Amino acid sequence: MRILYLANLRLPTEKAYGIQIAKMCEAFANIGHEVKLLYPYRKNTGIKQDLFSYYSVRNNFSARRIESKDFYLPGFLDKITFVVKNYFSARILVSEALKENADIYYTRDERIAYILNKKDKNVVFECHRFSSKKKGLYLYFKKIVAISNGLKEDLVKSGVKDGNILVARDGVDLDNFNIAINQVEARKKLYSEFHWEAFARKKIAVYVGHLYLWKGVGVFSETAERLSGINPNYLLFVFGGTNKKDSNILKEELKNIENKLHPNLVPIFYGNFPHQAVPHILKAADCAILTGNESEVISAKYTSPLKMFEYMASGCPIVAQDLPSFREVLNNENSFLVTPGNAKELADKISYIFENEEEAKNKAAKALDDVQNYTWRKRAEKIISYLQN
Repeated sequence: MRILYLANLRLPTEKAYGIQIAKMCEAFANIGHEVKLLYPYRKNTGIKQDLFSYYSVRNNFSARRIESKDFYLPGFLDKITFVVKNYFSARILVSEALKENADIYYTRDERIAYILNKKDKNVVFECHRFSSKKKGLYLYFKKIVAISNGLKEDLVKSGVKDGNILVARDGVDLDNFNIAINQVEARKKLYSEFHWEAFARKKIAVYVGHLYLWKGVGVFSETAERLSGINPNYLLFVFGGTNKKDSNILKEELKNIENKLHPNLVPIFYGNFPHQAVPHILKAADCAILTGNESEVISAKYTSPLKMFEYMASGCPIVAQDLPSFREVLNNENSFLVTPGNAKELADKISYIFENEEEAKNKAAKALDDVQNYTWRKRAEKIISYLQN
């Protein structure tokens, strides 16, 4: 089949959606389909690589950037700017799409899906969050791919037919985590600026991902403080953020901790490392942290975080806050679950993992076994099978 993927987003990007789009295009092509990706022009001063090299995907699909006006207004006009330019780039992408003779028009953009649906095209809308303001649009879509059961539940409540929705959670490229390096070598490579003999005695918990508050990152400062009280050799490394605003959020959190405790929380912001470094980061760690925010519906019900599947694929023991969205994949057999927002419980569980290596390894092995069902290829096969029925 000929699949036209329309992404009304900046590409390439340091954000997780870029990985997901690139990997899905590659996966659709890997199972024998002709794939073309269209995306609008956006200023991208921080990334010099092309899409294929940046995401380490095969050049087995075509990707074309469509010219579109890009502009930015600061302050309170920022959100208005985003809406306006996305409206125009959506119309331009639709115009280009109508020139193509595709079997499937695949998109994560409601506006694009709606317009193409009105043009009687075979549209698949991939849904990543639910908005009651847009429920009228969802009713038009006959084929929706939702990334979580929580999303499907709210779509059905809004009136969408159950049979029009496929739940296909996100995935991972297992080959990226099959690296010929051990923990000692990974630590030497990543943390060369630290004193090695002293650092070798440390236990490291890591968080990899963005620092949005809905991801529950506000718990890190207190967790690091409590970890240092349990054992000064227990460290929490945070690899995340995309800009100075994110960095400042974490730095403000650090101010709540006495200076002597700062070394136990080590922020390494996202701009300092590429996504290809994630397997090495997790190989060097003793525990991987997955947090969320139970008061934010996107976190509690809708998300299907890439980092969760990457943690599972790495073989690193996982401690996760117990949220319905995570529970769709994680359980007490493949991870350690804790109460959301409870820093003491999180610190205690990290310490427990450090001190009970055999149990931690067994749960990590179960997670690695479970994640075999969540590859990008299997996700692509599941979606195609749904579309052909």
